[in-house]
Amino acid sequence: MYQPLHFREDRLDVQHALVRAHPLGTLVTLTSAGLIANAIPFMLDAAASERGTLKCHVARPNTVWRDADPEHEALVIFQGPASYVTPSWYATKRESGKVVPTWNYAAVHAYGPLLVRDDPAWIRDQVEALTRQQEATRTEPWAVSDAPDDFITAQMRGIVGIEIPISRIEGKWKVSQNRSAADRNGVAGGLRGEGGDQSLAMAALVVERGGS
Repeated sequence: MYQPLHFREDRLDVQHALVRAHPLGTLVTLTSAGLIANAIPFMLDAAASERGTLKCHVARPNTVWRDADPEHEALVIFQGPASYVTPSWYATKRESGKVVPTWNYAAVHAYGPLLVRDDPAWIRDQVEALTRQQEATRTEPWAVSDAPDDFITAQMRGIVGIEIPISRIEGKWKVSQNRSAADRNGVAGGLRGEGGDQSLAMAALVVERGGS
């Protein structure tokens, strides 16, 4: 991705944290028909390889597991908080008027070979791990074992596992670092005033990276 130096985020732990917080990734693969994109929830196994390994499953009729070109890496895009930034929040607008709108966002791009795991034990482990992750904060978390075993076994036949050992990973946190302190403070305040999960999450990132 386009990476101005002031927006780069190369710390692996920070990149991993965004993946875990926003696990629905866009899997992009090259096939004989061209580029194909699929929205898929991923598990990140940080210990499985040097940069971590992404694990997921897809419906068996989804041909991504058969059609992806093995000679080319797959790309998984994870999108964190994102917000429109109006020039009205900038102190610079009041000083000179020389401002334009922009869009703040945080994102991680992970690349690696797409490996098919058409193995019932691997698939069950992945589904159970993903379920535990997503159910962990619920008062009464659902577990795979809550459903009849024969039902789960039948469901598993309809899916295929995918594993992507991350060969390279990029992080980009475009959160107003290129603006003056006064402009950053205005952005953070404006986002907090708007409210909503996305705006508040972005306001926190602006503060974390230099706003107040």
